[in-house]
Amino acid sequence: MPDLKTEWAKRSWWMNLIMLFSAYMVIIYTPFDVGLKPIAEDEDVWFGYTFTGVAAKVGGLLHTIVYGALAWGLWKMRPWAWWLGSLYLTQVALAMFLWPLFNDRGGILTAAIAGGLFAIPAVAFWMARDQFGASR
Repeated sequence: MPDLKTEWAKRSWWMNLIMLFSAYMVIIYTPFDVGLKPIAEDEDVWFGYTFTGVAAKVGGLLHTIVYGALAWGLWKMRPWAWWLGSLYLTQVALAMFLWPLFNDRGGILTAAIAGGLFAIPAVAFWMARDQFGASR
């Protein structure tokens, strides 16, 4: 049985947070969101666009797959987790920039702040390629 301290040391603290968040989304949040939330109330955001109804359920399932793969890939530090995490976090940063603009929720300043804050983990992930043993 692997030592938990050794397992946690494989990743930087912020990668551990992303891994835990991904596991939370798979185990707790998305089963509620996809399985229990009424279709009429469901919303899911991809690239800043809000999907509703059945499209939101499909988007929620896609989110579950991404979060599950990312949590597993980070736990095992698989090389493919680097590009999956980098691309997904870039999509989240873009979505956080576009969502306020698409939904008339604050304008360009709000979009720039939200997108900029979410760009931090995206850039950190892009720069962490060597931690995954991914070849250049």
